Amino acid sequence: MHCVYFARHGETVWNVENKICGMTDSPLTEKGRAQAAQLGEAVKSSGIVLDEILYSPLSRAADTALAVAAATGLPARVEPRLREQCFGRFEGTSPRNSPEFTAAKMQFADRYTDGESMLQLAQRIYNLLDELKQDDKTYLLVAHNGIARVVESYFHNMTNAEYAAFGIKNCELRKFDFDA
Repeated sequence: MHCVYFARHGETVWNVENKICGMTDSPLTEKGRAQAAQLGEAVKSSGIVLDEILYSPLSRAADTALAVAAATGLPARVEPRLREQCFGRFEGTSPRNSPEFTAAKMQFADRYTDGESMLQLAQRIYNLLDELKQDDKTYLLVAHNGIARVVESYFHNMTNAEYAAFGIKNCELRKFDFDA
């Protein structure tokens, strides 16, 4: 079966502070670096056969991906389309689960004042996944929670509420089958 794997970056400073990161770079914590190393060892020992790692240009995802590459010996390269959504006026604010931000995530055309809408985000991630589907390679995508949400919606039906509430843990690894 042709598939793609996805992992979210390790824990960041702003994850700990419950702030909305978006395209603003927040570095990995020591725990986040340890999570990235553990992810690399887990991938290495899993028997998963991967051809390449594609990762977001933001340092939290890049550092995670490069830790996996170091552990596995896999080639890794930046894929700019995997950058997190720009949440405009919400970036750097907290808490991430505030009623205002939760409601805003349900507005798919909203650009968050100088940000990027969910529709724009979905277009770039769906385009990337459509390309990867045509490729015979198996990739590990290392990116962000917002990207995980879009990837999940590409492979599985979701309501608007399910989409807005969806999330994965730091360094959680998921498999998605193109042929399913």
